[in-house]
Amino acid sequence: MNAAPVSYSVEPVDLAGHLFLVTCTIAHPQADGQCVSLPAWIPGSYMIRDFARHIVTIEAAAGGQPVALHKCDKARWRAGPVPDGVALELRYTVYAWDLSVRSAHLDQTHGFFNGTSLFLAVDGQEDQPCVVDLRPPAGKTIGQWRVATTLPEAVGVEGAAERYGFGLYRAENYDALIDHPVEMSDFTLATFTAGGIPHEVILTGRHECDTARLCADLERICQWQIDLFGAPPPMDRYLFLTMVVGEGYGGLEHRASTALLTARDDLPHRGMTEITSGYQRFLGLCSHEYFHSWNVKRIKPAAFVPYQLGAESYTRLLWAFEGITSYYDDLALVRSGVLAPAAYLTQLAETLNRVLKGSGRLKQSVAESSFDAWTKFYRQDENAANAIVSYYTKGALIALALDLQLRIDSDGTRSLDDVMRALWQRHGQTGVGVPEDGVFEVVGEIGGDTLERWLRSAVEGADDLPLAHWLKKFGVTLEAANATTPALGVRLASTRGEAVLAAVHDGSPARAAGLSAGDTLVALDGLRVTADSLEARLARCAVGDVRIIHAFRRDELMSFAVTLAAGDAPTTLSLNDKPSAVMRRLRTGWLGS
Repeated sequence: MNAAPVSYSVEPVDLAGHLFLVTCTIAHPQADGQCVSLPAWIPGSYMIRDFARHIVTIEAAAGGQPVALHKCDKARWRAGPVPDGVALELRYTVYAWDLSVRSAHLDQTHGFFNGTSLFLAVDGQEDQPCVVDLRPPAGKTIGQWRVATTLPEAVGVEGAAERYGFGLYRAENYDALIDHPVEMSDFTLATFTAGGIPHEVILTGRHECDTARLCADLERICQWQIDLFGAPPPMDRYLFLTMVVGEGYGGLEHRASTALLTARDDLPHRGMTEITSGYQRFLGLCSHEYFHSWNVKRIKPAAFVPYQLGAESYTRLLWAFEGITSYYDDLALVRSGVLAPAAYLTQLAETLNRVLKGSGRLKQSVAESSFDAWTKFYRQDENAANAIVSYYTKGALIALALDLQLRIDSDGTRSLDDVMRALWQRHGQTGVGVPEDGVFEVVGEIGGDTLERWLRSAVEGADDLPLAHWLKKFGVTLEAANATTPALGVRLASTRGEAVLAAVHDGSPARAAGLSAGDTLVALDGLRVTADSLEARLARCAVGDVRIIHAFRRDELMSFAVTLAAGDAPTTLSLNDKPSAVMRRLRTGWLGS
């Protein structure tokens, strides 16, 4: 491999201060001055994050001499001209203390980063190949650190890294460079094979995970997804980069890996035979991000081809890329045989209940939610449940309804699987972005004009979906329980002790009484209440009772007369014990045997 015109080095220089030192060397800078910039957002997370704000110091030099560096805007710099044939070097420190899957984090226990947080883009040279020198930390670490990344090793170059080692890695261009996150730590490594390629599970942080159990389950899930789209999978190797913490949850997809954050109690432990709710949640997260290897990393909206990372990129299609993925993530668990159908229906009912709980579903369509992700979905406030709908959860329900109708109309010979395979062949394998009407058009070709019109209406409208009608044909009963327990119609904040209102729902007793988000409830009928005691106290009341609640708003004590009403009626899904032959056939095609 020839020397790349753009090279980077990354060194964790101050573990306690959480600082990475990055050097960007541009072999052939522009003669009249070179501009560089850092992305404002990271693909898969649709919010402006302004990663450049974490750059602490930055300087430029050429041939050992300082070069003037002018900051043009919040994320862009311009270096002065340098002599012909002399490389421009930029040295900068990046503060890394965001324990999430989106940015960078560094301390004595590990170093993690996404390229969008560390690697400056060189104007005019984004298509040039890159070399990255990952260097060991300068300070004392906990354990013996290794490197986990799907960046290819720079084979054939002096100083090239060996697998899991520090040294030189490469990327074919800037887009690839920022799509391979890096983990440096004394991690646990477990492996399995699916679709003929190696898959690796990287666990950083204290844990007691039964990695054999985890790999066996993930192998079945990944193999099912590969079979859905057709072998071979679109990568040569795949990594599940997992940070294990006391409490946490999150994932971000990349072209050959995913960054995950999970609670250690959600991992399977030795001797555990059942699938706990926490373990099911983690498997669903892994399944979700793995499905993104096809749906969003390669089948992607035309608005993202190519990514424009300096400003928002708008599309009304996130319901398809996140919603359909959210439908398939748990469906892959049951179809692969990891999860029982009854457990899957319980999870599906929870999704339905989350959608029904917020009145925002009646005010915003999933197309609008997709378009407004930058300003509403990713910037939710206390009124979010009353104003917006999640393109993840309602998008998943639309995907469910679409799948069921395709199966019913074709007597089980067509399904959403066919739609996804068509999208993969037309867009994923070709690199052509999906136009805003592209999903509708594919559905029309496979399911007919009537189904296409229904889908457009469901995506652009804000009506509830008549799921009970379609599920009944699969021998699945949808029922709404009768709510008898009184409730305020609020959501408490995640605080210990005090009953602080995080949200007050439209039409609720609390809203009618005048309570607001941010209020701290202190007493019910003169007796103190806390976050832990409120529900039990309300359970002793009856629907229609008028109760006096005292609450602090800011530092002022206020009194509210609340007329209690019945709480939410949870919806349940259950299997018909005696399905007809047609029901059984459709159900088997949908959920597997």
